[in-house]
Amino acid sequence: MKLLVIGSGGREHALVWKLAQSPHVTQMWCAPGNAGIAAERLTSNQQVECVNLNADDLPRLLAFAQEKKPELTVVGPDNPLALGIVDLFQQHGLRIWGPNRKAAQFESSKVFAQNFMEKYGIPTAQAGTFSDERSAKAFAASLKGRCAVKADGLALGKGVLICHNVTEANQAIDEILVSKAFGVAGAKIVIQEFLEGMEISLHALCDGKTAKLFPTAQDHKRALDGDEGLNTGGMGTYSPAPFLDDRQLAEVGRRILDPWLQGCSAEGIDFRGIIYPGVMLTPNGPKVLEFNARFGDPETQVYLTRLENDLLELLDASVNGTLAGMELRWSPMTSVCVVMASAGYPGPYVKGKTIVGLTEAGRLPHTKVFHAGTTREGDDLLTNGGRVLGVTAWGVDLPRARALAYAAVAKIQFDGAQFRHDIAAKALG
Repeated sequence: MKLLVIGSGGREHALVWKLAQSPHVTQMWCAPGNAGIAAERLTSNQQVECVNLNADDLPRLLAFAQEKKPELTVVGPDNPLALGIVDLFQQHGLRIWGPNRKAAQFESSKVFAQNFMEKYGIPTAQAGTFSDERSAKAFAASLKGRCAVKADGLALGKGVLICHNVTEANQAIDEILVSKAFGVAGAKIVIQEFLEGMEISLHALCDGKTAKLFPTAQDHKRALDGDEGLNTGGMGTYSPAPFLDDRQLAEVGRRILDPWLQGCSAEGIDFRGIIYPGVMLTPNGPKVLEFNARFGDPETQVYLTRLENDLLELLDASVNGTLAGMELRWSPMTSVCVVMASAGYPGPYVKGKTIVGLTEAGRLPHTKVFHAGTTREGDDLLTNGGRVLGVTAWGVDLPRARALAYAAVAKIQFDGAQFRHDIAAKALG
């Protein structure tokens, strides 16, 4: 089977790496890909080919797919899904994995997702949606300023501002709604009460009727140790997270996914792809903070290093509506991913820094360095994004996996490299 993977980050490198292990794959392109993806090989030893097409350039991606005729296109990032790439490809008779534009609204519109959760009884935070600053500030004041202010649209994982008092809440509302810090994504905002508890990431693979729940993972969104600093796209993660046992995980899944599936059916939403709710485990039970409509990044890196199934077979079943007959199989190993980022991220940063030490890191056992923002110039590997690498390792338990991941990080250098030193620390007490 010929595959086209769309995207260029660590998530897409992990998808390509796992898909390349399938004996069903005979050829693979990635648009636009990165330096790490370009080095991956299929089981036949054929190299994965990176194609210089932007993930948001739907007309050129369609033309490429019509020319090369991949049997399946796999979409990684949120933006092409929100733009309707699945609808476009399907209209032209091309098989593609990912939610269509209507289904992608769970991520592309925080307002849509909040209203959906309230309508169908999915446990979530007390919230309001606003397009004018005065009523937004009045609602934030009713929460004593302890709230999350969220841009309605997509903002590269950075459109959420956590506030602890009225002054901070008013500043956040002004920043998003008035100053338009996130552009049109901030034309509307959702304000949620601040929820106390342990936050985890859940993923489920869906085929329109069935949702197969993944094990737990925990992301680290803030840029700095101790959950300080600005929100990022994710600075590291690990799986499984020890805060739910199998029975509790199944119960959380039932309380969230059952009404979600019922709501999708009632609203005529045919969701085929990954639904990824961020969940806060509060004293009053699990509550959904928000939905994502694609694999998490960096959660994909830890999930796919633990997944024992052929990923292509699972994605195929998701497209075909045959997931009910599939059983997801997971390694009992723990996997840890530490993101190495450019100096200044998630703010302004400089590209083009030389990366060294990847060969040495790659020699460590049970270790895989996934590329996120990298490019190759001659023999040199250079930084080409905010998040540069997802250094991932797995072991029989969390302490060993974590030690191995940080041992690999220690072997890699580039000017201004920053990373968190406390990935998975919450699980170790």
